[in-house]
Amino acid sequence: MALPLTKVRILPLAEERRRHQRVKVNLLGRYMLADRNEYPCQVVNMSPGGMALIAPVVGQPGERVIAYVDHLGRLEGQIARLIENGFAMTISATPRKRDKLAAQLTWLANRQMLNLPEDRRHGRFTPKNPRARLILPNGQNIGCRVIDLSASGAAVALPRDMLPPVGSAVTIGKTAGRVVRHIDDGFAIEFNRLQHPDFIEDNVTGE
Repeated sequence: MALPLTKVRILPLAEERRRHQRVKVNLLGRYMLADRNEYPCQVVNMSPGGMALIAPVVGQPGERVIAYVDHLGRLEGQIARLIENGFAMTISATPRKRDKLAAQLTWLANRQMLNLPEDRRHGRFTPKNPRARLILPNGQNIGCRVIDLSASGAAVALPRDMLPPVGSAVTIGKTAGRVVRHIDDGFAIEFNRLQHPDFIEDNVTGE
């Protein structure tokens, strides 16, 4: 059961804010509190030393948290303070891990600012059969056209009045992902897992 929000003064978070610049992000994930129950969450801002989560259930300040965040993997820390609709947590990490997080956050911030594709390391191509089945967030199963594909995502053509919201979960073919942005003639999906290049088309296209 969610706890009522209270004012809590935690000095380590203030120190963390001084040491690390926070970046606005929109990352989905899941987390576990001390009771080891798992819940979905959305990370809304982050630094190498801490992050703020929109979360359905909050614990007590000082409680251990283990989170699994898209792009960033497993992160562990403690609840620093409660915020509206969630909580802020510290991130326990080695200096090397913090440097890696800083680099990943810089990449995520630049990608959002410059509207870059999900990952330019993965070459895009047009599938031989562009037709696919798409399951929308409301469960509706519809046909669509795949504009292009990569190991990390796809661009999908769809009428503007049918576009799923950015951040929502969708499934195209057998592959789950989430909507990362809207484009002129549809939207872009980022897959939950990288796809093997030999099987991308089989997993995504074909009706």
